[in-house]
Amino acid sequence: MNIADFTYDLPQELIAQTPIEPRDSSRLLVLHRSDGRTEHRRFHDIGDYLREGDLLVANQSRVLPARLLGVKQDSGGRAEILLLAIRNDLGMDYWEALVRPGRRLRAGQRVLFGDGLLTAEVLDRTPSGGRIVHLAASEGTVADAIARVGTVPLPPYIHAPLADSERYQTVYARLPGSAAAPTAGLHFTPELLASLTARGIGLATVTLHIGLDTFRPIDEDDLETHVMHSEEIELDAEAAEKINATRAAGGRIVAVGTTSVRVLESVAALTDEQRARGELTDPDALVTPYRGRTSLFLRPGSEFRAVDVMITNFHLPRSTLLVLVSAFAGRELVLRAYEEAVARRYRFYSFGDAMLIL
Repeated sequence: MNIADFTYDLPQELIAQTPIEPRDSSRLLVLHRSDGRTEHRRFHDIGDYLREGDLLVANQSRVLPARLLGVKQDSGGRAEILLLAIRNDLGMDYWEALVRPGRRLRAGQRVLFGDGLLTAEVLDRTPSGGRIVHLAASEGTVADAIARVGTVPLPPYIHAPLADSERYQTVYARLPGSAAAPTAGLHFTPELLASLTARGIGLATVTLHIGLDTFRPIDEDDLETHVMHSEEIELDAEAAEKINATRAAGGRIVAVGTTSVRVLESVAALTDEQRARGELTDPDALVTPYRGRTSLFLRPGSEFRAVDVMITNFHLPRSTLLVLVSAFAGRELVLRAYEEAVARRYRFYSFGDAMLIL
């Protein structure tokens, strides 16, 4: 398919610049895949569409203070590094990053942050145009140094300053590692989660550390030629047990956001491969524990093995996220729902409103 098939017109004033308060008062467009019907509610009404025995699966990754402003060690000139994804496969404290000024930060260049509390050595280029950098701290751990000298980055379409950086974190964010928030989860409050639990709706957490390439518009015309950025994921034994028990009991797997979808579908595909090789101790398992990386690109025609229901925000035109949602619900149906959301003045993107796709 052509990426031009995944676009729509959006007035700039509908791009949400600030989060709504309280979190769960955002609007909720409910899209029924079975008949194309839409309903318009508030996010705190989401329990009306979930059932006892359903399982929410949410991404527990926490946004890093990934924007680092410093100076070049040799000249003192200003430099900026935006951490995208940790690269444990290369060794401890290696990261993919964007660097500025890109042409002047060559391999071997060192950048100092916080009067030398943190140092970055610029290494190789990445296929997507970023850099590999190696970080070192003069005292304590690298993670502590990043927390002290970095700031939380916001998407480039948000121009208003954020008064409270926690508002760009989900209430269940636990493991630092993302360059952007898993925004579908921003609508949940502790009280809403407690009320869903009281209704017999479970919660499992998985991890996908988000790099900015996830959100970038697709440059290629042909979707088949697009290569997804690789990201670190984990689905542990506890989450696997909950997911398998839910599916076995007839409950639905409700993915909170596209990142949770990609973890679930990546691991379900790997589990199917294990099943085909006769390697599963439980031949009926939907997923098995996994920690590694994924570059899964879900597009129309992709098989969804694990996800039954999706909670998601409204995404950028020509983005892999819009393509993923269209793969799950159908391109024409999704674009029709987006047109309705624009007509009804929904708020779009990271701090915007939500969709529930049944």
